[in-house]
Amino acid sequence: MNRLLLLEDDPNLAKTLIKYLKFNNYEVDWAKDGEEAVELSYVNNYHLYLFDINVPLLNGIDLLKSLRDAEDFTPTIIISALVDIESVTKGFMAGADDYLKKPFDPEELLLRIKVKTASLQESITFKAYELHLQSGEIFHKGEPLFLGSVQKGIFSTLIKNQPNPVTYDELMNLLDKPSENALRVNIAKLKKALNIEIKSIRGVGYKII
Repeated sequence: MNRLLLLEDDPNLAKTLIKYLKFNNYEVDWAKDGEEAVELSYVNNYHLYLFDINVPLLNGIDLLKSLRDAEDFTPTIIISALVDIESVTKGFMAGADDYLKKPFDPEELLLRIKVKTASLQESITFKAYELHLQSGEIFHKGEPLFLGSVQKGIFSTLIKNQPNPVTYDELMNLLDKPSENALRVNIAKLKKALNIEIKSIRGVGYKII
């Protein structure tokens, strides 16, 4: 189920949207002000953000800018009563993927959400791990898995290729300083950290089993 973060200070609109979106199989967290949205975005993983602009403490535009600066590129739809071209431009310049002007039909919002989240459905599962192909994020039992860039690249490549092995050359290309020893060390660290079995295939490479 896709999880959304809704930033909206109008309780009536927020409750209506939450009810409608939950009916359509979306999980929704509700932030009533920008600071609350910041906190929620840091502790949870979301497939999509729905941000109003004029909200207390931190407006939706500044919030979106700060998230993009922090390399959070979660798809974002701005929903706002500000319909002038300057506001719309600011929204897209801040990093918005779409802009929906209030008042709007919930069905139109749902359609736009489906378009933005459609590709996010693509993922590969290996045991208790799930690799999201678009974002490159890896989850373990639903929780984000944090790995260094090299080990993340190796693990992602192994998942994408399983049950087939990944060649030594392909894995070497993922290392900062390629060497057989560096590859063995990174494989050993992955096995220990994730409690998984990575098998060496003589003359070929490695595979996860």
